Amino acid sequence: MIRLGFEHPMYLWLLVFLPLLVFFAWTRLAALGRFRQFLAIMIRCVVWTVIVFALAGVQWVRTDDRLTVMYVLDQSESIPASKRKAMLDYVTRNVAKHRNQQRGDRAGIVVFGRDASIEIPPFDDAIPPIRRLESLGTRTDATNLESALNLAQASLSEDTARRIVVVTDGNENLGAANRLARRLTQAGVGIDVVPVRLSGGDEVLVEKIDLPTNIRKGQPFEARVVINRYADAENQKPLKGKLRLTQKVGGEESLVLEQSIELDPDKSVFPIRHQIEQPAAYVYEASFEPDEESGDTLKQNNAATAYTYVRGQGRVLMIVDHRAPDEFDLLIETLLDANIEVVKQPSDNLFGSLAELQAYDAVILAGVPRVSEGNADGLTSMSDLQIEMLVRNTQQLGAGLMMIGGKESFGAGGWTGTKIEEAMPVDFKIKNDKVQAVGALAIIMHASEMAQGNYWQKVIGKAAVEQLGPSDYAGVLHWTMNGDVWMWGGNGGMLPVGPNKRAMLAALNRMTAGDMPQFDPAMKMAVAGLTRLGNKASVKHCIIISDGDPTAPSNATVRAFKNGNITISTVAVASHGMIENQRLQQIATATGGKYYSVKDGRALPRIFQREARRVSKPLVMEFENGERPEVVFAHPVLDGIDRRLPPIGGLVLTQTKNSSLPQVLIRSPRPEAPENSTVLAVWNYGLGRTAALTTDTGARWASSWTQWSEYDRFFAQLVRWLMRPTGDTGKYSIATNVRDGEVQVVVNALDNEDSFLNFLDMNATVLGPDLKPIELKMSQSAPGRYVGSFPGGQSGNYFVNVIPGPGAAPLSTGVTVPYSEEYRVRESNEALMQALVALKPRDGQAGQLMPELNERVADDLIEFDTFRDGVAPARSIRDAWHWFVLAGCGLFLADVFVRRVAIPIAPMLAALNRMRTGKPADVKQTARLDSLKRAKQQAAEQTASRRAAVRFERTSAESDEAVEIVGGNADGGKSAATAKPDAKTDTADGKSYTERLLEAKRRAGK
Repeated sequence: MIRLGFEHPMYLWLLVFLPLLVFFAWTRLAALGRFRQFLAIMIRCVVWTVIVFALAGVQWVRTDDRLTVMYVLDQSESIPASKRKAMLDYVTRNVAKHRNQQRGDRAGIVVFGRDASIEIPPFDDAIPPIRRLESLGTRTDATNLESALNLAQASLSEDTARRIVVVTDGNENLGAANRLARRLTQAGVGIDVVPVRLSGGDEVLVEKIDLPTNIRKGQPFEARVVINRYADAENQKPLKGKLRLTQKVGGEESLVLEQSIELDPDKSVFPIRHQIEQPAAYVYEASFEPDEESGDTLKQNNAATAYTYVRGQGRVLMIVDHRAPDEFDLLIETLLDANIEVVKQPSDNLFGSLAELQAYDAVILAGVPRVSEGNADGLTSMSDLQIEMLVRNTQQLGAGLMMIGGKESFGAGGWTGTKIEEAMPVDFKIKNDKVQAVGALAIIMHASEMAQGNYWQKVIGKAAVEQLGPSDYAGVLHWTMNGDVWMWGGNGGMLPVGPNKRAMLAALNRMTAGDMPQFDPAMKMAVAGLTRLGNKASVKHCIIISDGDPTAPSNATVRAFKNGNITISTVAVASHGMIENQRLQQIATATGGKYYSVKDGRALPRIFQREARRVSKPLVMEFENGERPEVVFAHPVLDGIDRRLPPIGGLVLTQTKNSSLPQVLIRSPRPEAPENSTVLAVWNYGLGRTAALTTDTGARWASSWTQWSEYDRFFAQLVRWLMRPTGDTGKYSIATNVRDGEVQVVVNALDNEDSFLNFLDMNATVLGPDLKPIELKMSQSAPGRYVGSFPGGQSGNYFVNVIPGPGAAPLSTGVTVPYSEEYRVRESNEALMQALVALKPRDGQAGQLMPELNERVADDLIEFDTFRDGVAPARSIRDAWHWFVLAGCGLFLADVFVRRVAIPIAPMLAALNRMRTGKPADVKQTARLDSLKRAKQQAAEQTASRRAAVRFERTSAESDEAVEIVGGNADGGKSAATAKPDAKTDTADGKSYTERLLEAKRRAGK
């Protein structure tokens, strides 16, 4: 059904002027005749109405009584699996019974847990039986009803009436469904609820482990494990089981307690005496296992964890290359002599969590490459997650971070483009064209039969380009139907990365490598492109990725690579056998490259990160006779240090960041560009500090420093400046508490005289389990008491860092959320369900709370009609004012035509009659019309003659004068009766006849 609507209906009041319009038009248009007068007035009224409708924003409003129903099913783990399965049966049967097929009703399904997804989009047919959900996945450890309602609203058809049927227990622990539901009902969406009521049953819940806030080394303390048992009224006997308490530190786990206990209904507390001997970060885990399976429903809530950190004098974590673990032992001994505890960690056995890093006040990457040497299966690397942990530990939690140089450090070690580069005061890519640190890399791509082969080739191609510096050259060869072609750069194929990086990445993203028939053409193109660069690139390297089945290259092609000092590394992916592997291995061996054989594409990025380091070799600058670095900036790190430094034999080239924050303390005379000659640079990064030492500590380049009298003092001051502040925290205390999905942080502040410290401006940061910062604002709630809170809906460790004031040592703590709130609740949220159905949609009726859903769907629930009326019909609105304006313009022209043009109706009717009948007009009638025309013409001529006679009639005096003139004519002339005056004849006074006429006219006018 289509009707008119108005966007600005107040303009319709202008229609009250229609009677005035009719009144004035009736009097002014009376001369037109009755018919034309009536027609003109009607057209004017319609024009006025159309103009008013256009001003009021007239719209076409189409209404549709079809109905779309979205069933929103709660699949979170707080609901028993049998009831979650019953939901699917309920939807299928309810839609089959009540959907109006003739009307074209639609139905769909949205399922949700922590996230929401569409299982079946709305369509106008019956829903088939569903045996298994395909779209939800495994994220069912939380209830996010808000996201489910939001997705359901987006899925509803706008051209139908809309209703949402929610099947849930109401125990949401993420989002705020009430707020979104109000917006839905304001938009005309109805909400019904099918309640899922939970029975208490037998359930054991390990709530928490209570640890003291201030634990000191060697001090005995008491930990308390709190366990809550829910039991039916008829089952009040004790539940037997085993309680275990374990302690984790530095990746190692030890058993603290294991004993048999009995749980009575309600809450039980078990105190445990314990003692910590070493400063570190500790994670405790308590678990309960019942002897009888029937005594517990959920297993996910049978364990709880707690985190504590015991601070010592100061500890440093030094990560070293596992191939040379003793290279930095001299530096370790120097720091130990300065009372700085150092823990050495090889690169093949790295930390696994952010909690482990909390035991250290600084982390040192001592000449460590990102990917260590070895065979393909034995490559070790620092993952992106571990890099993120290091950076967040500095930026958000205030720990120090330092990178020490070496031949496989900074950009030469594959750290380019990582978060570590962002945290350092220098960039690892050289952007100065004057510094000759240019490499060239050519990649030959061959389609592989490995799973997701094309995807992994795109990944490694982009990873290689990301590793290269702006001045480095890159080219990619792939096979197409037209043969081997360069992906960019035309026939040359090699372009600098800097100005072309974005285009290169876009081209790699579109790449589809073909099945290359032979190696020789592509390798000839690669060696020609690399050779053409000449001295522009000091290191040239080629990588071939293939399954090995193309024909082997010729000996001349391989010699061309060797003569050009170009190495080739080959990667065999999903090769067909021994012959193909040997073919690729021979190519790599002949040119001095590396050979890899992989079965899984996930190993490829690490290989290419390692191979890209070959192109980064020009970043290492070594001095044959040594160069003496210079101190260029006074800094606390150099207090008391002799400004005359020993010479160094080399460094890794870097680029000072384009910012005023980095402070370059020491530079080398070479290279001449000051932004690339940094030896030591420092800056503040977030809450922590970072430092970049581009030379080493004495094993190779700084060997003369080991005899330097200031060696110990220099490195001790540098590391102490980096370390997280460990000064006296005064009389500050920090505590945390978890309740209802919120983590509360409380800080008590006293001065040395035990007086409250008020009006402090505290800076607080929180890192969640996903290493993302969480906002935390501390506000004063009482004298000397400051409180803040943040959401703790995600299970895992949260790290809190609070700086009480300027210059104060930070207060650090951690809190562990062992499991989601989903596993804590035991009763349905009736209040939320009642609130949802109480909302009344616009132009509709409030929702209904339907009968309860059980393991077997009851008939009364199926009989409840979810496709009933009670929601506003769908309305589609389209603006129509512009059409009304167009119509008004046309009608205005019609109004002008009616008033100005008289149409002879009778002749037109006669002509139409002749056309219709085909007969001539009546002779008598024609003759009568002709006589009338002649009479009319004669009457007109007589009237014109009389008017002319009256106009030229003379006075008596003038007539006499004319007679005399005529009578005096010599030949007797004409008679006075027939004589005509001569307009050109002058009178006695000299005036012509025309002038006398004008004077007579003026006199008459007066």
